[in-house]
Amino acid sequence: MKGAVRLAAWCLAIALVVLPVVGLLRGWFAAARWPVTQLTVQAEFKHVSAAQIRAAVWPQLGKGFFALDLDRVQKAVAALPWVESVEARKHWPDTLQLRIYERLPFARWNDKQLISRQGLVFDAPGAADLVTLPHLRGPAARLAEVVSFYAEASKAFAATDLKINGVVLTERGSWSVTTTRGARIVIGDRDQAGRRLHRFLDVYPQLIAGHPDGFVYADLRYTNGFAVRWPEAAGANAGGSTRS
Repeated sequence: MKGAVRLAAWCLAIALVVLPVVGLLRGWFAAARWPVTQLTVQAEFKHVSAAQIRAAVWPQLGKGFFALDLDRVQKAVAALPWVESVEARKHWPDTLQLRIYERLPFARWNDKQLISRQGLVFDAPGAADLVTLPHLRGPAARLAEVVSFYAEASKAFAATDLKINGVVLTERGSWSVTTTRGARIVIGDRDQAGRRLHRFLDVYPQLIAGHPDGFVYADLRYTNGFAVRWPEAAGANAGGSTRS
């Protein structure tokens, strides 16, 4: 009996000590205390604006320093179209620190989307205006194949004065490339692409001699050669399409 009384007394004593402390801590860590009033951002921006970041972060700042949910802050900022990833930290007593990594576009994809350097397709305002980026087109399920073909074609043309700035893969599996000069080169099946490009590039220096304006179209799908269409003025002098 005495043991039970002593236990009850101890419990009461502990409660009398703990409850005020809990109350104090609840006041100390209350959501409204120690408001976050400073926002610092580390980033190199080309497409994300300070106004967009503030708009994403502001709804999360209604709570105090201790109640601020960094995970929610990161998700809110990461939802912005051009943001690749976000790191968020709190700095006592009133500062939220953000380090933001912007997506780096590698190419345009099917007119309206972009491909990041990590190989991810994303939507972003103004994608169609980035005309200096390579323009890749093809079925969504074959994105990796289109990117790989662009790399191979660019490497194949590296020793010439032609620079590849576009690749198209049709639904039927036919490949073509475009150059920065506006020329289109139809290659056809992927299995024959290497051989056909090699054959075309072997004679390209002789083919282009005397044609400073270059060609506008080349069809490499012939069994033993290819057809070339020159600009109208040059075509009139050269007899139109050329078969090699």
